[in-house]
Amino acid sequence: MLTFEQFFGFLLAATLITASPGPDNLMVLGMGISKGRRHGMAFGLGCALGCLSHTVLAAIGVSALIAASPVAFTALKVCGGLYLIWLGIKALRSRGGATVGDASQVEDSLSRLFFKGVFANAINPKVVLFFLSFLPQFVVPAQGHVAAQTALLGLTFTLQAAVLFGLLGYFAGAIGQWLQRKPRAGLWLDRIAGAVFVALGLRLIVSR
Repeated sequence: MLTFEQFFGFLLAATLITASPGPDNLMVLGMGISKGRRHGMAFGLGCALGCLSHTVLAAIGVSALIAASPVAFTALKVCGGLYLIWLGIKALRSRGGATVGDASQVEDSLSRLFFKGVFANAINPKVVLFFLSFLPQFVVPAQGHVAAQTALLGLTFTLQAAVLFGLLGYFAGAIGQWLQRKPRAGLWLDRIAGAVFVALGLRLIVSR
């Protein structure tokens, strides 16, 4: 359903974006450092699986737009491209300073942490907007099965996020110490993610 270039291009972009400092992965790091590996991994996996709800919404919405009007789908992609460029500029202008948050007040229950991660991600309107902007950039209407393409892309994003967040939770202590010793690491990760966002947005607008 997805071509080789389509899949690996998306996977590379998704991995770079997920790895850049943000509320979710910094919370996973804080959880792992303050509560231990299992707690960090539980919260991280919950955050990753929360992406599935956004995948369903994106698959339904994008398919409906293409069925109703290819012009509307093009408009969505252009608006999404501008949104990604805006995110990229913000990341490029960031001064870094990513820090690992304190998670000492969070409940100890692994199941509660897992579902808290799912819920926090699922109701985040910024994540909804991101998925509606990001996934369509890699959908090729000419290949057909738009809903299936979108679902596979969303599932790919979810799986790579689960792997990265799981690793963050497991190696939280070592990664947290590294970030403290290398304060500019967050700055450069922001720069990389910002460049990816801008490149995706420009690619979309130019290739209309």
